Parts: sequence; C-alpha cells; structure tokens
Amino acid sequence: MVFDTASILSYAAGLVIILLVCRLFLRPAKWLGRLLANGVFGGIMIFIVNMCGGFAGIEIAVNPVTALTAGVLGVPGVLLIAALQWIL
Repeated sequence: MVFDTASILSYAAGLVIILLVCRLFLRPAKWLGRLLANGVFGGIMIFIVNMCGGFAGIEIAVNPVTALTAGVLGVPGVLLIAALQWIL
C-alpha cells in the first residue's frame, strides 16, 4: 500500500472538516438542551411557589414564557413574576 502526501493531506483535511461540522451542530444542540432544562426547572420552581403562595393569594400561571423566565433568572425571576402578578 502506497501513501502519497496528497492522499494523507486530503484525509486530514476531510477529518478536520468533519470535526468542524460536528462542532457547528453540537453547540446549538447543547444550548437548546440547556434552555429546555432551565425551562423545566423554572416550571418546577413556579409550581412550588404556587403550592406555598396559595396561602398568600399568589398564583403564577405555568406557561413557556414564565417557565423560561424563572429558569434563566432563577429565584429573582420567580420573585419578579410574583411581583408582577401581585401588581397586576
């Protein structure tokens, strides 16, 4: 089997291109997965606030916008949503 320089360089270039394409598609997938996980966590936090806030008359609707706000901002996001619910 004879390996010339051109074939070795073309195989190496092909591997680099495959690596770059895989990285290009994995970053958005990782970002979307993290956003989905934060949304689920936010929905759970809102559910807990609804369970405890029923005594104070605070009830937050669980929808994608409130869940993502609570998931991305964390506890301050839940407090923000509760304050807006209380004001409005």
